[in-house]
Amino acid sequence: MSLTRWLVGIVSLGLVGTLAFGQVVTTAGPAEAVTAVADDQPSTLGRTLLGGADPSVIKVGDLYVSAKSVDGGIAVRSASTLEGIATAPKQQVWRDTGGLGEVWAPEIVHHDGNYRIYFAAGTGAAHRMYHISSASPGTGYSAATKVALPGDKWAIDGAPFTFGGQRWFVWSGWSGDTNVEQNLYIARMSSPTTTTGGRYVVSQPREPWERVVGNPYINEAPQPIVDPNGQLHIVYSANGSWSSQYCIADLRLRAGGDPTYVWDWYKSNGCLFGSHASSMMSGWHPTLNVDGPGHHTFVLPRGDVAAGPPSGNRFPTMFHAVAKGTPYSWSNRYWYTGTAVWWGSTTYRRANVPGATTNIGYSLKFFE
Repeated sequence: MSLTRWLVGIVSLGLVGTLAFGQVVTTAGPAEAVTAVADDQPSTLGRTLLGGADPSVIKVGDLYVSAKSVDGGIAVRSASTLEGIATAPKQQVWRDTGGLGEVWAPEIVHHDGNYRIYFAAGTGAAHRMYHISSASPGTGYSAATKVALPGDKWAIDGAPFTFGGQRWFVWSGWSGDTNVEQNLYIARMSSPTTTTGGRYVVSQPREPWERVVGNPYINEAPQPIVDPNGQLHIVYSANGSWSSQYCIADLRLRAGGDPTYVWDWYKSNGCLFGSHASSMMSGWHPTLNVDGPGHHTFVLPRGDVAAGPPSGNRFPTMFHAVAKGTPYSWSNRYWYTGTAVWWGSTTYRRANVPGATTNIGYSLKFFE
């Protein structure tokens, strides 16, 4: 992701609320050093895959299909195993021939019989969400169409999903026209490139553990998923992506809640997947082998958020991170494979906001 994501103006926003958070102190394992890599170079270190950031992978039939920003556009790789993506042929499916600008974080899904890739493109404050589609994963994609989001503000990391019989779109964006902070927004979709009604904020980076690194502070890379109780989660990344404090946290919609009502969402009381003990939710432990894990993807059939496995079964994830012992920089990030499991009877606490102060339900534990 570009530095222009966060080096733009300062304006104030009102406080959304204050949540309590816990800490756990553990000691990370031994560091291992690797050399810096160029984007798209495979690695044999541990369970890493490609050099670069922002993985997006789905499973369609017997194939794992990934989308990645590379070579001034977007490339797709298909393989029969998740690890096989690292050596699968790169198929360039779209190039920025129209001069849109930086291409960030393509998100691939398979919906209504087509592969659909959503991505951000632009320069500085001009970043907006775009969409391409094809009946085949590696060829024949349409021209890029801008996704019509409410308010037409700076927007990145968008992901579509279906919940409660409604198609939705969730993304990271600015409240106004300058980069004060990156919030998470949701809107209803009426077509693959059109939303209907307003945009609604579901999270702002206001907790101490998600303000360790910032200015601006960020909530980004939202990944929706439905838990075994049928409750919607938006699992996102917090703290600056330019820092090893980058981590993954959770929003859980209360049972029967309205996705557009911010106070129906309960936030984890710390990072669920991160490399610094001081920022972790109580009972969750920092990573042993990598620093700054974030911008993950749940590897789900067709990218369907309701297709996650039941409680007790680990399911595959991918995330980007930097190997411990390596200077933390964007150029040292790799895609890593990992797993996650639903973690039941987890209490999220909050204070000084409308609604109940606690909510009990599923959370997630992540494994390298």
